[in-house]
Amino acid sequence: MAADPAGHDPTLIRQGEWFYDFTTGVDAPRSYLPIRRSQDLVRWEPVGAVFTLPPAWVVRDLGVLPSDFWAPDVSYFDGRYHVYYAASLYATNNSVIGLATNATLDPSDPAYEWVDEGVVLRSVPGVDSFNAIDPDVVLDEDGAPWLSYGSFWTGLELRRLDPSTGKPPTGDRSVHPLAGRPPPGAIEAPSIQRHGRFYYLFASFDRCCIGVDSDYRLVVGRSERVSGPYVDRAGIAMELGGGTEILRGHGRYAGTGHSDVYRDGDTDLLIHHYYDREDGGLPKLSVREVDWSGGWPELGAPLSERRGAGYGGVRWNANGLASWRAYATPLPTAR
Repeated sequence: MAADPAGHDPTLIRQGEWFYDFTTGVDAPRSYLPIRRSQDLVRWEPVGAVFTLPPAWVVRDLGVLPSDFWAPDVSYFDGRYHVYYAASLYATNNSVIGLATNATLDPSDPAYEWVDEGVVLRSVPGVDSFNAIDPDVVLDEDGAPWLSYGSFWTGLELRRLDPSTGKPPTGDRSVHPLAGRPPPGAIEAPSIQRHGRFYYLFASFDRCCIGVDSDYRLVVGRSERVSGPYVDRAGIAMELGGGTEILRGHGRYAGTGHSDVYRDGDTDLLIHHYYDREDGGLPKLSVREVDWSGGWPELGAPLSERRGAGYGGVRWNANGLASWRAYATPLPTAR
């Protein structure tokens, strides 16, 4: 069985025969958005990082040198790869969302160069009611980009982006509330995926970042419009605390959360982190296939556990139920 690599807050994309993931640094401090790549979503190799040092504007805006950047999201539009990320002071909303772009993700390509595009959103303690962290981009049915973000405070929100800049359009301050929970408001990490006529909002509830004591879990709701309103399977609005559970900790997997959903051809893939109860609580990344049943997502077993035919894996569905099934599905192959 291949060991899952260390990782936190992962995001996923493919270029050519390689899948790339970007994460919050966990292997060493001051690893600003480390990058890995894989051809089978199981065996990963490091290929550097987006930044070697934080851009000067991040340090200036926050007033400190952050030890890491958090929660990257990678997407492709307007002819470039866009990596959004957060820099923040933990447990405050002294936060920024920044952007870096590249023409390619292949480090051997002469065109490979990360360009700092500056600040996208800023939240200031005592001034703003939201927290500018956990960015995620979705392209709507017309191919236009939107940015979801947020956590505690006022929860998850959405803003339109100008595809030419990757930032909110000048003069457009429209904010669309997506999801929230009653105080203490433990919600983070939005990720929106379009499937059929619906947009699906995946989010993480409860506590992160305390190792095997983390009780992070994934929930989902859906809407016919990218801007919402999103409701769960019981019809409860996610703005009012709704969310249908589709994954929680089980076995060695504690604190399963902070997901990103990526469509690879006809297959939807969900990448998330967990804390490994069998490896000292080390945060690791895991990839699962998303199936759709009755218009709601159902998550397969981790791909790193499905290498052998007949493995009995836990499968979570939008009823919040787990069932044990045998899997013989081959791993995705590069195409």
